[in-house]
Amino acid sequence: MRLEAKPAPSLAVTLAYPVGAIVATFLIASVLVMLAGASPFSVFSLVVQGAAGSQFALLETLTRATPLIFTGLAVAVAFRAKLWNIGAEAQLYAGAIVTVVLGTGALPLPSPILIPVIMVAAMLAGGLLLLGPAILKTRFGVDEVVTTLLLNFIMLLFVSMLLEGVLKDPMGMGWPQSQRVISDAQLPKLVPRTRLHLGFVIALVAAFSVWFVMKKTTLGYEMRAVGHNPEASRFAGIPVNMVLMKTALLSGGLAALAGFSEVAGLKGNLTLDLSAGFGYTGIVVAMLAMLNPLGVVLAAIFVAGIFVGADAMSRSVGVPSYIADVMVATSLLTMVVAIMMTRFRVRWR
Repeated sequence: MRLEAKPAPSLAVTLAYPVGAIVATFLIASVLVMLAGASPFSVFSLVVQGAAGSQFALLETLTRATPLIFTGLAVAVAFRAKLWNIGAEAQLYAGAIVTVVLGTGALPLPSPILIPVIMVAAMLAGGLLLLGPAILKTRFGVDEVVTTLLLNFIMLLFVSMLLEGVLKDPMGMGWPQSQRVISDAQLPKLVPRTRLHLGFVIALVAAFSVWFVMKKTTLGYEMRAVGHNPEASRFAGIPVNMVLMKTALLSGGLAALAGFSEVAGLKGNLTLDLSAGFGYTGIVVAMLAMLNPLGVVLAAIFVAGIFVGADAMSRSVGVPSYIADVMVATSLLTMVVAIMMTRFRVRWR
């Protein structure tokens, strides 16, 4: 068996494979649901109802999707340039740290100025965190998969140290948490008495902005060219190393916005469990979207709906909510196969 490159696929074929991957995911999940003693139709119906069956459910899904849009965009940008950023989790916490430091009264600024300042500072922190592995890759050939993955654990330990030290809330009853950000640093709610906040709108703007950069600017062309063939890009005069540096800054900054939105829009303070694996799930989101920035929004809402709906379903029929983790992981594997099949055909001897 060997793989042969295919000619450029049609739009119908390009869309058919991802749809097939999602169908395969549900078929595999159906088998597991039946092994748990439940009906797949009733389980998936309850998942849909729990994710979008009411205004409250839909708003919860959009709230859960907000950080996934940011981390999905971060991964999509990096992967497009063949910069394998597995450290979105670390960059998320870098943005959260900056948000807490600047948002607890360090900057006496009005809200319309304070929030953009914190956003820019958070993006800078996340970008600089990814810039280190990018430099190691371009200067010394160090595998960025290893360095970015290890940074996730380093950052978690660093956050733990801060929450037991300088950032610990003296009024927190001994719990490892930071002080709450002041009201001027908090993102307003989009719907009163719900958890959906302005971060969702910022995520949509970020998705459109990334799409515009990737499709309509010289930087986006250079990123795609470097990802497709770095040697040919270098021969054509594209500064490959500089493009990777810019990609690292943009990707890390987008992931840091997830930490900013979670602290300023939802949680209000920094804790060690701020992220429910949003950085890792962002990889699934980006792959489901086939690295398309606008597709990331739909993929993030889809994945968030699975998690939110699975929680509601579990309470109704007793099937463990971990089925959501299985579905997300399976969707990543099936999507990788789908992407491969759009580019290659299998030849048997």
